[in-house]
Amino acid sequence: MRYVKIVDDLTKKICDRLPPVLTDTKTEMQHTIRAVLQSHFAKLDLVTREEFDIQCKVLERCQKRLKTLEAEIDNKK
Repeated sequence: MRYVKIVDDLTKKICDRLPPVLTDTKTEMQHTIRAVLQSHFAKLDLVTREEFDIQCKVLERCQKRLKTLEAEIDNKK
């Protein structure tokens, strides 16, 4: 799973805010909260920052190539 750190961080933040009365069930609640978060993240169509940056670079190269090809076509007219 790509979002393990995010899920872990969110789970910890949520569990840290639980009232002291629930400390007996904290471990069980952590597992439940983590499972719910993982389920919701899995349903989202997200990419990592690294994947996003890579695709931005690919897009930049494609745009440069497109401009070059457009210039070549314009020169041949």
